[in-house]
Amino acid sequence: MNSTQRKRLVLYFFMAMFGICVIIGKLFILMIFDSDRYYDRIRNLHERERQIKGKRGEIVDRNGQVIATNKTVCTISVIYSQLKEPEKVIEVLKNELDMDFDEVRKRVLKVSSREKIKSNVPKEIGDKIRSYNLAGVKVDEDYRRYYPYNQLGSKILGFTGADNQGIVGLEVTYDKYLQGKAGNIYTKTDAYGKEIDGEAELRKEGTSGKTLQTSLDINIMKYSEQAANKALEEKQANYVCVIVMNPNNGEIYAMVNVPEYNLNEPFTLNYASEVGKQDKEYQNLLNKMWRNNCINDTYEPGSTFKMVTATAALEEHLITKDTPFQCPGYKIVEDRRIRCHKTTGHGAETFVTATQNSCNPAFMEIGLKVGATKFYHYMGQLGLMTKTGVDLPGEAGTIIHKIENVGQVELATMSFGQSFQITPLQLLTAASAIVNGGTLVTPHFGVGTQDENGEVEELFQYKTIPAVISSETSATMRDVLESVVRDGGGKLGQVEGFRVGGKTATSQKLPRSAHKYIGSFIGFAPADHPEVIAMCIIDEPQGVYYGGTIAAPVIADIFSNILPYLNIKKD
Repeated sequence: MNSTQRKRLVLYFFMAMFGICVIIGKLFILMIFDSDRYYDRIRNLHERERQIKGKRGEIVDRNGQVIATNKTVCTISVIYSQLKEPEKVIEVLKNELDMDFDEVRKRVLKVSSREKIKSNVPKEIGDKIRSYNLAGVKVDEDYRRYYPYNQLGSKILGFTGADNQGIVGLEVTYDKYLQGKAGNIYTKTDAYGKEIDGEAELRKEGTSGKTLQTSLDINIMKYSEQAANKALEEKQANYVCVIVMNPNNGEIYAMVNVPEYNLNEPFTLNYASEVGKQDKEYQNLLNKMWRNNCINDTYEPGSTFKMVTATAALEEHLITKDTPFQCPGYKIVEDRRIRCHKTTGHGAETFVTATQNSCNPAFMEIGLKVGATKFYHYMGQLGLMTKTGVDLPGEAGTIIHKIENVGQVELATMSFGQSFQITPLQLLTAASAIVNGGTLVTPHFGVGTQDENGEVEELFQYKTIPAVISSETSATMRDVLESVVRDGGGKLGQVEGFRVGGKTATSQKLPRSAHKYIGSFIGFAPADHPEVIAMCIIDEPQGVYYGGTIAAPVIADIFSNILPYLNIKKD
């Protein structure tokens, strides 16, 4: 072997060794560093993954009664590569799912790893489809939101979408707590995507969401809804709102907006309509149906607001119970003649009797004594210049004149609850502070969360502001408002055996020329140490529209049921 051949042999040897080293290095990288990546690729090639919804947390009332839960439903899907009888599959799914033939055909024959045909299918229908044993058809069980009381509390609870995510109401406010974590179903397949015979599916369950405990009370909700529906029917009104709350901590026991809608069919209008689901007007009608008038809408409160005007004057020591007033049936303010609801006048009055009579001239005089600066100050103190912070989406805010634009006429009309707008819940929150000793509370529904075993995980905290008015003013207002129910315009708000305080209102809607009214009443009991406060608003009642005549009896009816239920003893 000559030297040239030896050199060539050595070169080949080193080339071979280099190649072997490269191969070993590549194998080392593949086995050590890239093993997870290639494992995932192999698994993806031989496994099909289908997601299943996580179980959404329940919503319960203050006593643990379930008011929102879950129902087992099915999701029907098709894996194209596994189909053996596509025409039979199309026919079965069309009939069982009550779907359009062309739509089913389009989805079944779509070349994809998995095509969803329909979700939220009742379990009995899913089981029937499963019984056909159709190759390529998957029937996966998951969960759909279910509301056992149908329409009760619909505008508070809200509902979820097809993906079980909250859309409106408490469902969206507390979605991060309620939403469960999705699970998966894994199926072994060959390289062509066909299931391997004899290989069982692996099901990895999702995790459940937290249970939301609320301050709502199902029994109080039922009493309130019955009374509101009765008023709605008798007065042929637009709507009737009722709120029942603990004035001392802001816990809302009931909030009713009738007519309500069926939570299990939230896209079905709650009245007959010629509008089709494809029409633009349909969505507007749905939004109106879902609207919570207690917090989403503002209104001129009328005479129920007089308790705020009176509170401001008492705080400033401008009046006492015995301060005299004279009502000729009107009051002239600048160039305006503003009348009283009693056009012949109330004559000589004290502050107490003026409140019992709901006398506009007396309260215009009180408001003018207070002045715009102080008037706005106390509105702010009582939470009427800001949103309440209630734990529901879409809360409206106050609509009011800028203080620099408030003249004598504006202040006079504001003193008896006109020429500005607030929400019903804002006024009820202010009234709570007026009668509870002077503490401004945050109205709320959410109390806390629980785990699957009912153990408390978290308690929610809410802002309170003490001493927004003095306890002395609060005590005086309780006495005066009790006299309104005992001797004044709120007599129909009385409940036998209980001391009830309150204030009526009859406000005229804009435009005034339309002669449309809102009758309302705020009541609380027991009058000397309130444990419950409630409000009723009747929008556009037909016939008699006075708040003391039509709204006060609604609260009296509710109180007669719930005061004994809340273990409030008769006086």
